[in-house]
Amino acid sequence: MTQLGTERPHLPSSEPRRLSGLDRWFKISHRGSTVGREVRGGITTFVAMCYIVLLNPLILGASADITGARLSTEAITTATALAAGVTTILMGLVGNAPLALAAGLGVNGVVAFQMAPTMTWAQAFGLVVLEGVCIVFMAVSGVRERIINAIPMPLKVAITVGIGLYIALVGLVSAGFVTRTPDSAQSTVPVRMGIAGHLEGWPIAIFCLGLLLMIVLVSRGVPGAVLISIAVATGLAVLVNSVFRVEGWGLVEPKVPDQVVAHPDFSLLGDIDLFGGFASAGAVTAAVFLFTLVLSGFFDAMGTITSVSEEAGLVKDGKVEGMGRILLVDGAGALAGGVTGSAPNTVFLESAAGVGEGARTGLASIVTGGLFTATLFLTPLAAVVPAQAAAPALVVIGGMMMAQCARIPWRDLDFAIPVFLTIALIPFTYSITNGIGAGLVAYVLIKICKGKIREIGWILGVLAAVFGVYFGIEGIMSWF
Repeated sequence: MTQLGTERPHLPSSEPRRLSGLDRWFKISHRGSTVGREVRGGITTFVAMCYIVLLNPLILGASADITGARLSTEAITTATALAAGVTTILMGLVGNAPLALAAGLGVNGVVAFQMAPTMTWAQAFGLVVLEGVCIVFMAVSGVRERIINAIPMPLKVAITVGIGLYIALVGLVSAGFVTRTPDSAQSTVPVRMGIAGHLEGWPIAIFCLGLLLMIVLVSRGVPGAVLISIAVATGLAVLVNSVFRVEGWGLVEPKVPDQVVAHPDFSLLGDIDLFGGFASAGAVTAAVFLFTLVLSGFFDAMGTITSVSEEAGLVKDGKVEGMGRILLVDGAGALAGGVTGSAPNTVFLESAAGVGEGARTGLASIVTGGLFTATLFLTPLAAVVPAQAAAPALVVIGGMMMAQCARIPWRDLDFAIPVFLTIALIPFTYSITNGIGAGLVAYVLIKICKGKIREIGWILGVLAAVFGVYFGIEGIMSWF
């Protein structure tokens, strides 16, 4: 992807152009962008990730806590939109980065299916708040940034490439282009194309048409290519669904909503019990839950922030511009997720879709956050864009991120296998944390075995040990 943020636009020396207050605050011209690109990128990011407003309630609402209580869909929807809106706007104002936050997929499953059955919802969200406090402390103290800077550049590049594959796979799966093979003795592959090994149906056709249109528009450098493709695919989906009454769209059925305005439900706001979970689930179990939340939130965000910032041209000398402020907001996002009752909020991979549209500054995040805030009252409109219309953006952006492979020193055997493990395990295990952990452990082990312990540094050594505990936590827990 073209690094638009790496060069300052040329201004005639005889008559320098005066920059507006908005431009100066967000450094729009300095990063080679325009207000139009930022707005377009912010809208694109929202369109690509607004599904979380519908998906998070399904995940959190699918489980009951230790008392048998379940969360209402209306309350979770409000909490999800509120937290995403506030934290993404905060990222724009404080972090000045085109990074959007929302309830993290994966960690919301930990909250729903592992934590809630052992404690009340208030206690589970209390642990989420404690996670946020831990991450904020690490950001303020500078520990988090030092850890990120300690990771060798080839492994950072591998994270970007692995995430590119990850978001492409997420897009293909969410569209139904790739599906899991049912467990059976005859199964020889874990995934397959389409529902039964081949492509059929209008939803897949809409996805393919949207993907082909996006590829053509992006390759021709058409402004707004991603957003145009999503809009066209959504329009076709609504039209096809209204004429043929198509099934198989998945979570979102593309249709004109019966009503536009919905009333938010703030009943989960502030309903937390900080330390009750340690009594309900037991001190060791609750501590393991907290450890898992912190570790996953820490490294998932690190990988996403690094890779998306790289695509936006915000990485200089191996460091992300304004990383300290970005990490602080990310930690505050986890805390906000607990306070609102929406699960830990973290930076979303779909931010790359907005970057693909030219977003380079926090103005794009403010646009995205504003749209999430509006969703509090316009939830029905979020249900118009099907996954088949938004998923092509993830596939195309993921493909562009693969270009970073050229920067990896494949002939250096100290990095080759760790880099490969990082790239492979991120999409294969659907976890950024797993990929980063496997790569770090392998890298440290290779250095130790080759007698190059001094090249590791104490930070990477500690990280490798922590990930060793992380990977073996289930076995360790079985001893208690």
